[in-house]
Amino acid sequence: MFHRTCKLLALFSVACLGVVTAHAATPTPPNVSLQDAANGAWRSDANKARNTYRHPVETLEFFGLKPDMTVIELSPGGGWYTEILAPYLAPHGHLVEAASPKAEKFNAKLKADPAVYGRITRIIPFAPPGQVNLGPANSADMVLTFRNTHDWLIDSPETLEAVFKSAFDVLKPGGVLGIEEHRAKPFGDAHVTAGALHRISEDYMISLGLKTGFRLAGVSQINANPNDPEDINVHRLPPDLAGPEDEHAKMKAIGESDRMTLKFVKP
Repeated sequence: MFHRTCKLLALFSVACLGVVTAHAATPTPPNVSLQDAANGAWRSDANKARNTYRHPVETLEFFGLKPDMTVIELSPGGGWYTEILAPYLAPHGHLVEAASPKAEKFNAKLKADPAVYGRITRIIPFAPPGQVNLGPANSADMVLTFRNTHDWLIDSPETLEAVFKSAFDVLKPGGVLGIEEHRAKPFGDAHVTAGALHRISEDYMISLGLKTGFRLAGVSQINANPNDPEDINVHRLPPDLAGPEDEHAKMKAIGESDRMTLKFVKP
């Protein structure tokens, strides 16, 4: 039944996904390793250049990603990680994208390359705090979020708590919540650093995970950057370089932000 469904997705537009299938823009092999996906021809040179800073293969391996999992990606933004997750999970797993109903750029990206994205299992509306339901309880193996948690904390601590609770509910026992986030200096006012710097301290994140009911299964320094002073707005750093032009060289020398990489498990 699953394979038959996949064939139908390859032939028709699927309204619930918002993906319009057409002739394949980028052919992909039936089985793709994480390394191959990270360096895939369907990814732009600019996005692949960020691999040096974001370590997607090592990050996903740390989270324990397997090709037959059901994975939910929260707020995919421009789809940087979707470019890797979609082809990797397509043959044997399921990828669910929890995206804002207003994510027009993301939807356009999926429509533009059905060979890569046409087998995404579904897209569900996700717009905290109003829309946070991620699906039936105990139905997913992994929930992933990359550099998003500060946005939910900016809205309110309760919004971030609701996202954690929704992730906990949808995961199977033993399921993983994987988080990558811009790191703030420890023991500060989390709401202030989230708003002013777009960062959260690691102690705050771990405390919230434990409060939700998760077990902390691992802390990795894969995405750490000791050159980042952690007291500047992350958008001043690459790739955004949103500050004045005369500081761009200095920001490029620092690199992308210092980031925590946390693995939580539902008991």
